[in-house]
Amino acid sequence: MNEQLSASEIIKRARNDNKITGMEIIQNIFPDFVELHGDRAGGDDPAIVGGIATFHHQPVTVITTDRGKTTEEKVIKHFGSPMPNGYRKALRLIKQAAKFKRPVFCFVNTAGAFPSKEAEENGQGSAIAQNILQISPLAIPIITIIYGEGGSGGALALACGDEVWMLENSTYSILSPEGFASIMWKDSSKADKAAELMQMVPQALLRQGIIEGIIPESEEHRQTCKDIEQVLIKRLNNLQKLSPNQLLANRKKRYRKF
Repeated sequence: MNEQLSASEIIKRARNDNKITGMEIIQNIFPDFVELHGDRAGGDDPAIVGGIATFHHQPVTVITTDRGKTTEEKVIKHFGSPMPNGYRKALRLIKQAAKFKRPVFCFVNTAGAFPSKEAEENGQGSAIAQNILQISPLAIPIITIIYGEGGSGGALALACGDEVWMLENSTYSILSPEGFASIMWKDSSKADKAAELMQMVPQALLRQGIIEGIIPESEEHRQTCKDIEQVLIKRLNNLQKLSPNQLLANRKKRYRKF
């Protein structure tokens, strides 16, 4: 694990262009994935990709943020920062999963929800809040893996289930270190100092009990996918042993301790 790396070094690795992508994870772990589109309210944000697949012979719902590969894709997907209809699409798919009693896996790499005039006009804050409000009481296993940046409510909207795990080169925080530095010291160049203060890297978050565990990350992306898969197998098996009431009781206890 990256105990020897500074917070700023881990942030650089989380943002690296060679970072594993959500689509790679899906292709390696869920090869029969079928994408579903639309929020049923007139929109379909490409920054969030979701659908159904099988995982070790059982149907599951899979959702990931997607930053895109080409410059054109990155612009269309707002570099992985979802619009309100992206969060509404995710909510629709997770509620559908609850109806059919399918477990849900969410994979997150986002600097945060897209901060535009259009997003605010279309209810960005409300969409995030509704995800948290409506997903948290659903009695199905929901596991989130943060594989890059986990920024603010934009990440929390897909991390309000039973467990949150992180790849070792990832972050999870209320805002970017640049934003934190701008607020605290009116100087975004102090981002490295802010990163250390914010305790936003996996080891610090694990010590505080905010996440359930850290997944090792290899330069060989297929190996990273295998490590993710092993965690999902074990943790899903544990969660499926619980009754619906116990699952929700444990989930409520998890968030109340914060």
